[in-house]
Amino acid sequence: MSVRRKAVWSLGVRLAAATLLAATSASCGDAVRQGEGSSYLIIQALEAASGAEPEEFEGVLFSDTLTIVEDVPSVFADNGRVTFRLGMKDPALSTSPSEANFITVTRYRVRYIRADGRNTPGLDVPYGFDGGLTVTVGDGDAVGVFELVRHIATAEAPLAALTVNGVIISTIAEVTFYGTDQTGREVSAVGRITVNFGNFGDPD
Repeated sequence: MSVRRKAVWSLGVRLAAATLLAATSASCGDAVRQGEGSSYLIIQALEAASGAEPEEFEGVLFSDTLTIVEDVPSVFADNGRVTFRLGMKDPALSTSPSEANFITVTRYRVRYIRADGRNTPGLDVPYGFDGGLTVTVGDGDAVGVFELVRHIATAEAPLAALTVNGVIISTIAEVTFYGTDQTGREVSAVGRITVNFGNFGDPD
């Protein structure tokens, strides 16, 4: 049996976390209708799961900079999960898109932003990055899982210091998904989700 232990937070740290969470908003389903294609991407949902509990997807991510697993300090990457739906620019075609209208998502880009405007990568927020993701969106919903917070981010500023200083950094992860329809016309869509970074209590 895995046993995870960590010192209990002080009241002040818990209050700070609650305040930061309340002050930061999350949103998803922000569609950007770019390109000349007849179809576009709709983001139905954007969720995330802590690497320590990879099956527990929620609308807000608490990204732990250090997790104790059987007395061993461990670092996990955190995954995101996106649910896409196909939209048609011509309402007459909305109920019967052809395969040429299907969109294949092939990559994504993550950047982190803060509500206070302090957004310098490597100083105020983690560095952004690009990743690969292949999902084809057709008649029904399509779901893709992708890396939202990388392992390496916890070893870089500003996250490395959070392991010992008790500070929490509250951000919005902005994720842009890129793809093409089956005729090669480019499409993109943007979703956002709250990501709070800190040395949180470990799961039981």
